[in-house]
Amino acid sequence: MVDFAEPKVTPVVPVAVAARPASGSLFQASSYRPAFEDRRARLVGDTVTVQIVENVTASQKSTSTVNRNSSIDSSITALPLQTLSGSSKLDIGASSNNNFSGKGGTESANTFSGSITATVIEVLPNGHLVVAGEKQIGVNQNVDVLRFSGTIDPRLVQPGSVISSTQVANVRVESRGRGPQGEAQTVGWLSRFFLSFQPI
Repeated sequence: MVDFAEPKVTPVVPVAVAARPASGSLFQASSYRPAFEDRRARLVGDTVTVQIVENVTASQKSTSTVNRNSSIDSSITALPLQTLSGSSKLDIGASSNNNFSGKGGTESANTFSGSITATVIEVLPNGHLVVAGEKQIGVNQNVDVLRFSGTIDPRLVQPGSVISSTQVANVRVESRGRGPQGEAQTVGWLSRFFLSFQPI
């Protein structure tokens, strides 16, 4: 699904996890952090800085050619109770020639770069982290909203809880703008109504 719903300004809230009863042991699996490793995201509520570097380029070309030639010739040399000879013979002929040639091509290139700090909202049974984050930047009456979500393998997280978007699975990046600037780039509802009835 490509289209996104209208942005909502609700912050991402981590999934509530029931507190595990304390057993009195020094080791607690629910809050375990190795003593001899750099601090990295691994629990619900931890933050991860995602370096967004997305480059997508696609091109497609197609060519098709169809040729069809056909011809038929026939003559009548005799009719009932009458014989035709010489120039009296009836000749019938037909021919057809159909040619079709078509070409098509499309190219698209998308580049997206930036950074956003997302929050771990779920830890999957295999240890992978589901992260989601939102960033809003407002200037005057214009608001730019950047959203990111995906699944991270904690083994790929760099020191300082930094990871590239190219190492994130199920990436979903959304960048939208609201305000007078965004409205100026949108076709009005009346224009869209009349455009829906135009054949071309």
